[in-house]
Amino acid sequence: MIVVMKANSSEADIQHVLTYLEKHGLTGHLSQGVERTVIGVLGAIGPTGAPGSIGGLNPAVGEALEGMPNVENVVRVSKPYKLASREFHPEDTVVEVPAACVSGGVVRIGGPELVMMAGPCTVESEEQLMTTAAAVRKEGAVILRGGAFKPSTSPYGFRGLGEEGLKLLAKARDEFGMAIITEVMTPTDVAMVCEYADILQIGTRNMQNYMLLDEVGRTRKPVVLKRGMSSTFEEWLLAAEYILSQGNRNVILCERGIRTFEKTTRNTMDISAFPLIKRLSHLPIISDPSQGTGRRDIVGPMSLASIAAGSDALLVEVHPNPDEALKDGAQSITIEQFRQLMPQVQSVASAIGRQFITR
Repeated sequence: MIVVMKANSSEADIQHVLTYLEKHGLTGHLSQGVERTVIGVLGAIGPTGAPGSIGGLNPAVGEALEGMPNVENVVRVSKPYKLASREFHPEDTVVEVPAACVSGGVVRIGGPELVMMAGPCTVESEEQLMTTAAAVRKEGAVILRGGAFKPSTSPYGFRGLGEEGLKLLAKARDEFGMAIITEVMTPTDVAMVCEYADILQIGTRNMQNYMLLDEVGRTRKPVVLKRGMSSTFEEWLLAAEYILSQGNRNVILCERGIRTFEKTTRNTMDISAFPLIKRLSHLPIISDPSQGTGRRDIVGPMSLASIAAGSDALLVEVHPNPDEALKDGAQSITIEQFRQLMPQVQSVASAIGRQFITR
């Protein structure tokens, strides 16, 4: 349920609605746009199928809200995800990330400008990280990716340097001014990772780790939520709803390929996700063509396709020597390949009326 307030509604009118909701065991989430203010209503409003209910909504609640001062109308939201829906928030959400390397010190994801995030899949050593960071920053990347904690299908695979890797990422940020995105894997690690990271990444295996989603939702750090490898759009947006419902509005969706019957690629990159998610949700959506394909030879074409389809940023794995990478070398491009990629994605961006922020 969404309560739409009139344009001339006062703070007292809004508070009256919020107080009513609280008294009835409901939670009101405020979204104040340029033209209107809406209040998303969360909670058990009435049992589905109860006498007189419509889609599980008790009509008495809606009728009471409609009669309140300066309430324009009450909308029954048809989708199970409320806060992530376009109905709740018609305007695009823009997530701001601090980055000293750009003018104004802030990178905006979801606005007219595009963003390049690049770096190694896994932080292996100081030399490897600093070499990569220097190279990708020189070419225009403004956010540095790098995994300090890495999930591995095999228990014998490299699982990251842990906090030492986080310290190296922080050192790279200090030297190059780039923002840092890194994965957090458990609720108990959230506080520690927040000390170092500018963006928290939730990996595909943890998309439905609801305790972890709740925990990152209690922070105000931007969160990149990767699509589960077998997840529908609805499941993905409901996972985002967990974060949003805890009060963190800084959610960024990431398409990283899904598991299909095809074995030529590691995953099947779902390019349709970009225009469809933008119809369903106000949240920014970015592309990880490295995880999305598992093959460095098609990271470039999938990057171009993602930008053309509406991606708000690219998340690309770059390694000084991918053949010797401790993890996922097959999907990591070389520094030279990244150097060639940047002017290509900038050309596609220009063709659709957008541009990459690089400084």
